[in-house]
Amino acid sequence: MHSNKNQIKTNNSKIKLYEADYLLFLLVSTLIIISIIFSYSLSIYTVEYLEYNQFHFFIRQLLVGVLSIFIMWGLSLVPPDKIINKVGMGLFIFFFILMAIMPVLPSSLVTASGGANRWIRLPGFSLSPVEFFKIGFIYFLSWSFHRRLIEAPKKIKLKEEFKLLAPYFLSFFVVVFIIAFMQKDLGQVVLLGVILFILLIFANRSYKVFVTLGVGGLVAFIGLILAAPHRIHRIYSWWAMVQDKILSILPAWADNYLRIDELPEPYQVSHSLNAIYNGGIVGQGISSGNIKLGFLSEVHTDFVLAGITEEIGLVGLSFITLIMFLIVLRIFKISGRVKNKIYHLFTIGIALMIIIAFLINSYGISGMIPIKGIAVPFLSYGGSSMLAMSLAIGLVLSISKSVDLNKKVK
Repeated sequence: MHSNKNQIKTNNSKIKLYEADYLLFLLVSTLIIISIIFSYSLSIYTVEYLEYNQFHFFIRQLLVGVLSIFIMWGLSLVPPDKIINKVGMGLFIFFFILMAIMPVLPSSLVTASGGANRWIRLPGFSLSPVEFFKIGFIYFLSWSFHRRLIEAPKKIKLKEEFKLLAPYFLSFFVVVFIIAFMQKDLGQVVLLGVILFILLIFANRSYKVFVTLGVGGLVAFIGLILAAPHRIHRIYSWWAMVQDKILSILPAWADNYLRIDELPEPYQVSHSLNAIYNGGIVGQGISSGNIKLGFLSEVHTDFVLAGITEEIGLVGLSFITLIMFLIVLRIFKISGRVKNKIYHLFTIGIALMIIIAFLINSYGISGMIPIKGIAVPFLSYGGSSMLAMSLAIGLVLSISKSVDLNKKVK
């Protein structure tokens, strides 16, 4: 990565530029390479079943992975003040409009899933607008919070504080309607809601707001579940697997009220847990796993961590988890040292997006929470997720040029 310690003029002031965070670039590139390897190893049954060429998913992931690495490298060369606002706002506006009009687009342009239009069909691949919108939404919050909230007084009445936050609630409700109802993707709403909640903490808001939002968010979350039969079925499937363990630690009378008979079998999660169990400490070996042979669908996408664990074991999973957390810690380090408040909030948001998505997927495949269908950052097969995440990391690398990461903080 190009070393560059020159200066640029912005608003009649000089900003010193440093070398972009080379370690962050290497860590993300490592996960992308791992994803390319397992896109071949874990898709063996799928290519046979769909009668594809055996390298079908591998070639696609290889092309997307290489492109993603070049996107990160290219953005790392650009000073942040020349690109962050343009790309951030561009992603927010363009993909918000695109998601809003998807229900009325002709079927030749969209790909439906579960009765909802989630992908734009392009030559050779499909694009998921929500993956790119998330980055734009985080930038919009960062930009707007800096303008309206950070400098606003903290000790004001709750009513006045909610008036101050009203535009954000309204915009988030619109996002909830588009993503949760029109695209039937509750997982992405949960992820964005948690990011919004945590960024408010860094925007200097009072604890009363967080208590009110927490209660309101829980009620809204339950309402969104009850509004969709497939979500209720997913909750039932999860409860079928965990109810015995939970009820065993509760008082005896709770069994009469909480136990549900004739629940659906948690098919996917059961096989996911079998894959993890089969992996043991060191795994079955790359390409030697059995769960991918028709027992667990989407093993190279939503259940990629289960498939990887079966083949490279707890040791391999621990290595991947370590890399993921190092990426997040590296972004937090950049965030903690950058002086620009917008960049500070934006990098926090990107780090949260990565770690929350990773935890939601990890907890889901292990049965700790219901499956949400959230891709594992940099690892799950899919061009939209990979390209969007590389774009986000590229912007963080650009921001890192304004920070001296080698300087010791006293």
